[in-house]
Amino acid sequence: MAANVEARGVPIWLSDTGTGDPLLLVHGWGGDSRAWSGLRFEGHRVITVDLRGHGRSPVLRHGYRPADYAADLAMLVDRMNLGPVVAVGHSMGGQIVAELALQRPDLVAAVVAIDPAYGADEAEAATFEQRLTALRNDGPEAAVRQLGLSAGAIRDQLLATPGHVLAESYAGMYTDPDAFGARPAAVTRLAGLTQPLLCIRPTPEMAAWDIGLSLPYGSRVVLWNGCGHFLHHERPAQFVNLIESWLTSLAPTHCSHQKGGGSGVSGSSEMGPRAGGTVV
Repeated sequence: MAANVEARGVPIWLSDTGTGDPLLLVHGWGGDSRAWSGLRFEGHRVITVDLRGHGRSPVLRHGYRPADYAADLAMLVDRMNLGPVVAVGHSMGGQIVAELALQRPDLVAAVVAIDPAYGADEAEAATFEQRLTALRNDGPEAAVRQLGLSAGAIRDQLLATPGHVLAESYAGMYTDPDAFGARPAAVTRLAGLTQPLLCIRPTPEMAAWDIGLSLPYGSRVVLWNGCGHFLHHERPAQFVNLIESWLTSLAPTHCSHQKGGGSGVSGSSEMGPRAGGTVV
């Protein structure tokens, strides 16, 4: 089923297919729900959305911070009686699903973050203002340059996204007072999570930072070394299998309030949880 469901006065486009435990899939910056095309989750109800200002959802003048997107999703989950969901997000979507879990822990059973847009180091943080200025001046063309995208569907989706949507979203992730894209803010913000988190990273340096976070019992950090930013596109079958195996490993008690002392990291999807992190 494809439909527009109103959330906070905005008709959000979504696709709702399958039956079973619900997965909410949230695309990244300048993308849309087509980012999940080709992924098959058997035994799940799968909801994909076009965030406000993206894809087939309407464009407003303002309201593009991760907290705004998360509030929309909370309303959708409530209105559709979906919760608790497993919230899966890529890039900016990774920030959004983390924010959703923090805002409304009653609606989220577990979080999956695919190379999420948090954890920027000092060198990257020094470029935030310059990048934001370029986005405000040049819109999606600046975004394409910053991401180094070649011709293809991802580039086309980004170029179709209004410049003010990209700029306000970027500011919400990285430069606004409550942004948690940089490492110090991310450490503080993510310490509030009560749900297990599966994070997939393409570089050892980023994965090493993630394993130092204080995350709930059952959380995992997985390294797919050599992949690019769109890991779920490069290894779709492995991505689905990883999520399924991780969810299977989570006993009901692991989805509550136990905190760990960091997470383990592996190049394989075959890992098991332990108190205080994950086994590698």
